[in-house]
Amino acid sequence: MIFCTIGTQAPFDRLIEALDRIAIDVEEKIVAQTLCGNYKPKKIETVGFLSVSDFNKMCQQSRIIVAHAGVGTIVSALQMRKPIVVFPRIAELGEHRNNHQMATAEMFEKMNLVHVAHDELTLKKYLLSSDIKPLKPVSDFASEQLINEIRLIVEK
Repeated sequence: MIFCTIGTQAPFDRLIEALDRIAIDVEEKIVAQTLCGNYKPKKIETVGFLSVSDFNKMCQQSRIIVAHAGVGTIVSALQMRKPIVVFPRIAELGEHRNNHQMATAEMFEKMNLVHVAHDELTLKKYLLSSDIKPLKPVSDFASEQLINEIRLIVEK
C-alpha cells in the first residue's frame, strides 16, 4: 500500500490529482488522508482525519509514504524507517502562505533522508519503483546537526 498524507491545515488538490492519475499505473492500493479539497478522486481511496494511532498504523502498513513537506510527517516516516517521497506545497500556486515546505524538502534532501518530487512525473517514477528504500537510517533521537538545521528554518 502507498499512504499519502497532506497534513491537517489545508487541502492539497495538486498532489491528490497527481496520485489519482498515477493510480492507473500502480498495482497496489493508494490511500490518501485528505481534507475537503475541490478535487474528488476516482482511483484512490481517501480517509479524513486519523487519530495518532490510526495514522501510525497506516504508515506502518505502507510500502511508501507520500507527503507534503511537513517536518512532523517526515520525522515520523524516518523513525518508522519507511521510504518517504516529499511533494512540497508551493506558495505561488496558493498551496501555502510561503515556501517553507520547499526549504524543508531541500534541507532533508541535502541530508539524504528523503526522496523529493516536485512534479507528477518524478512522483510516478518513485511510486513505480519496486526497490525504493529509506535513504539513510536515523536515530530515534535528533542529531545536533538536524536540530540546528530546523532551528535555522524556523527562525527565518
